[in-house]
Amino acid sequence: MTFVRANGIVLHYEDRGDPARPAMVFANSLGTDFRIWDATVERLGDGFRFIRYDKRGHGLSEATPPPYCMDDHVGDLEALLAHCGVQSCIVVGLSVGGMIAQALATRRPDLVKALVLMDTAHKIGTAEMWNQRIEGVTKNGIASLADAIMERWFTPAYRSPDNPDYTGYVAMLTRTPAPGYVGTCAALRDSDLTTSTAALTLPTLCVVGDQDGSTPPDLVRSTAKLIAGARFEIVKDAGHLPCIEQPDAVAALLSDFLKQARLP
Repeated sequence: MTFVRANGIVLHYEDRGDPARPAMVFANSLGTDFRIWDATVERLGDGFRFIRYDKRGHGLSEATPPPYCMDDHVGDLEALLAHCGVQSCIVVGLSVGGMIAQALATRRPDLVKALVLMDTAHKIGTAEMWNQRIEGVTKNGIASLADAIMERWFTPAYRSPDNPDYTGYVAMLTRTPAPGYVGTCAALRDSDLTTSTAALTLPTLCVVGDQDGSTPPDLVRSTAKLIAGARFEIVKDAGHLPCIEQPDAVAALLSDFLKQARLP
């Protein structure tokens, strides 16, 4: 385990691979930690330096008091990459991680050379929806919403009582620190990146599971249409976390996109 104090908080991260190789940075979704990328990273070979981290209030990173704003999350990642000496990278972001990626690319076009936006959008949900989520977690805990969240995250086939991995991901969600979860809900509630994302011009791949109940394909497609030249792909037999359900397909899409974009 590796920790650093960056942007005023302690972040848990992993920096794997030769520092001389191109850096690929992964930002995870609400209610998860960086282990959701395990299977995908394993399939991408050794041609990259892989940096993964637990965002503020998730996994083993520090959970500061809520609410958070998107600038908090973006500043955390920017500071982490500075600590790691990264001057150029490809950012892969899932859900809120995808919003962090979009905002970082806007803030630091010199740093972010390409984006992979997975099951995310320029704006996710409504203020009413996020306020209800915050109230539910504050009053009754994350476990009270777990079944509904899992239905959006995973396909019915994956949500089998015989699937030990599914049980593990339920535990990952419910063990997320409540301050980190509701703090990030507030960041999502208050973020609309429509204008800034429409100004992006870097190589971008937008990916979504065909059964995503949180950011459905049409929503992700609308984000792809904002970015000039962005590629849009649907992963079959996957929900909100295709990197877990279909890591082979996700790794193949990433590899093909990077090859076509001549990255590295």
